[in-house]
Order: sequence, then C-alpha cells, then structure tokens
Amino acid sequence: MAEQYQVSGGTAAEISASIEAGVVRGDWIFGAALPPVRVLAGTLHVSPATVAKAYQELRQRGVVETEGRRGTRVRARPPVELSRSALRLAVPENVLDLSSGEPDLRLLPPLGPALRAIAESIGPPQGYTSAVTMPELVEAARARLLADGVPVEQAAITVTGSTLDSVERLLTAHLRPGDAVAVEDPGWANLLDLIAALGMRVLPVEMDDHGPSPASLAAALHAGARAVMITVRAQNPTGAVVGAVRSGELRDLLAEHPEVLLVEDDHAAELAVEPPHVIGPVTRRWAFVRSASKPFGPDLRIAVLAGDETSVARVAGRMRIGTGWVSTLSQRLLLQLWRDAEATGWIREAARSYGIRRAALIGLLRERGVTASGAAGINVWVPVPDETHAVAVLRDAGYAVAPGARFRVASPPGVRITIGPLDGPDLPALAEAVVAAARPVAGTVMR
Repeated sequence: MAEQYQVSGGTAAEISASIEAGVVRGDWIFGAALPPVRVLAGTLHVSPATVAKAYQELRQRGVVETEGRRGTRVRARPPVELSRSALRLAVPENVLDLSSGEPDLRLLPPLGPALRAIAESIGPPQGYTSAVTMPELVEAARARLLADGVPVEQAAITVTGSTLDSVERLLTAHLRPGDAVAVEDPGWANLLDLIAALGMRVLPVEMDDHGPSPASLAAALHAGARAVMITVRAQNPTGAVVGAVRSGELRDLLAEHPEVLLVEDDHAAELAVEPPHVIGPVTRRWAFVRSASKPFGPDLRIAVLAGDETSVARVAGRMRIGTGWVSTLSQRLLLQLWRDAEATGWIREAARSYGIRRAALIGLLRERGVTASGAAGINVWVPVPDETHAVAVLRDAGYAVAPGARFRVASPPGVRITIGPLDGPDLPALAEAVVAAARPVAGTVMR
C-alpha cells in the first residue's frame, strides 16, 4: 500500500468501499497484506466485527483473499475492474489482431437459411410456463454426445447461456467462497476471473500437450480442491488434447476423490477433429459442457450441459429464479443447424482450415528452432522468455498477440496467437516475427 493511503469508514460497507477504491486506483500493491482486523479496528475506532465483515465482503467480491497465517491480502489480480480480461491490449490501426481468441468469422455458417426454416415451422408464441428446455433438443444433444463417445445414456441434460454460464452455476451450486478449484495452468482467462469473482481459490494444474499433468492434479487434490476443471480438447490457450491414456490416468486419480465436482469443457465441439476422451462420470458430481459458440458463432449464446441429476437440477432450478430459460428461439436455431447438411459442411471445412493453418504455423516455427503447441482448436501457444518484449516486437511487426499473463497462474511465460484471421500467405512472415520475439532478452531469466 502507498504510504499516504489511509483506509477510511465507519461501517463495514464504507471500509470495504474504501479498500476497493484504493485497489482500483493502484494504491495497493497486488498481494499486499491488509492490516490485521484488530489493528485497523483500533485505527478507525470501530469494532473488530465491523472490520471483519468488511474483509468478508471484499473476499466475496474477489478483491482480497485470506491465506491462513499470512492474513488477508489483495488478490493478485482482482476480478472486476482489474480482471485478466482487462489485460487485453488495444490493437493499433494497421496491426493484424491475433489476440482475440475468436473463430474465423469467414468460416461461420450463415444463419439466414436456418432462421428462415424455423420461422416457417414455429408454433404459437411461448409463455412463461411453456418456454422450457425443448425435449427434442435434449434428445438430439444426447444422440450427438453418445456418437462422440460421451457417456450420457443416463445423464440429465439442460441448456444454458454459455460454457461460462454453466460453470458459474455449477460452482455456486456445490462450492462456497473460500473453496479451492483445480484449474489448468495456463488456462482460460475468463474462468480464472470467474473463480476470483466468486471468492474461490485457484489451485493451478500444470499442462502439457496431453492435458493436465496427473502429478500436478494429484497435488491440487491433496491441497483440498473441491472442484476440477478440465478441457477435453482444443484447450485454451495451449490447444492441448486429452488422449485416451491421459484420460485413463486422470480417471483413476479422480476415482479416489468421489466428492469432488468434475467439470469437463468441450468448447471446440464440432470444430475438433479429435474425439473427446471423457474422464467422467467418475465422481458423484460430474458435468460435461459443450458450447455452440466456436463452431456456429459467438452470438449464438447457448450451451448443452449434461451431468448427474443433482447438479443439472440445481443449475436448472437456479436459472428458473434468474434468467428463467434459454430462449426457445435459440434452441430451435441450434437444433436446425444440427440438422442442416449445409451448415454441417461449413463446420467440417472450418475444422479442416484451422488444422492446416495451425500445423503450418507450428511447423514453420519449429523449423526455425521455436517451440510451439496447438494440437487442436484456434490458438497456438508459444513460450517466450519475456512476454512484454515479445508482445512489443510482434506489435511493431504488425501483429497483436495475447500476453500469457492473462492465462497464467504459476506457469512460465508465453504468448497466445489466434489463427482465425490468418491466411496461408501470412504465415511465413508471422513465423519470422515470432522467432524475433522469442529470442532471449539480455538479463531475462525463464521461470
């Protein structure tokens, strides 16, 4: 904390607002310790219970965290104004944006034909009591998941607004503020923000090309993880794919922790060529989430959530007292796209195109002595000695990439390159620029 900054307030709300305002302004150093409860209470002439309540409010908002004997500290990256999402840099004019993580908009199937088809077949307007998860969508989803080897014969299925919507509802259904969640590292920036905003703790799990490291996950479970998040394929940002062997290793490990919530993320869905090697159901609480955003478009805000009956019922019940349901118009649109042979063809072509571009870029980098990963999906991850230097070098060369700090907890630095905007002729020049960006900087030490 800056020496001149003083916490003020006479109520818990005023004290918490004062501390949060200081964090937002930068008066507190990330990871800095807050004064002990009794010390601050004496300074402000309030009861210790008032300060304790203020700290509790800050924990629930994800601004601070409590670490046993280390006391209460400012979270390394608070999740609201100072979220990881806010670390996305502005893209200057005449710079190709490879930082967004978005699919190639040119490869998204046109929605016009599907919209016209459902407009012609739509029934009477839906009311509050009749607008629910469509049974025909549920059965179509079950059939598609079974065809991919996802064991949902007896699973409950519902639909939510997105993968992150599903994850938030699952975590709040089973966990409480302060609970620990085992998360891939590097991993999805929005998920790290969400866990912080819920007042929960991240336990990082090391990644390789085959997914989460069993040894690292075992350590997280031993440290008290109440939930485990695993991306089955096209992991963001590394592109890792969980293979059959790794899936079996993780399944054996989680079988020893039956009370842990296991959430498997299949955000790439139809865009992934590799089959999903699913780990669950192996614990009592398990969910498998498949989003429509990557293959069909980010604006189609819908995801299929399959899992054990209790978890899915809690998610559906919480939706009923909030958003209520996912629009049946969106549900009908997704169902129509699944049934449309032309749309299916668009997705196959997109998957083929991503695979060609990804493999070409990784190959060009490896020929030049630079390691990169991206077994599936729309991103390539490149380890670098210094992220700031790498981002700056690439920006000067005409490319905006995402700094790895958005995705990392304890893993070494890197940058994420989204291949969506790239065409074949772009790749050699980009590879040369990445090689320059990945060169060690004098005085830099790899962590």
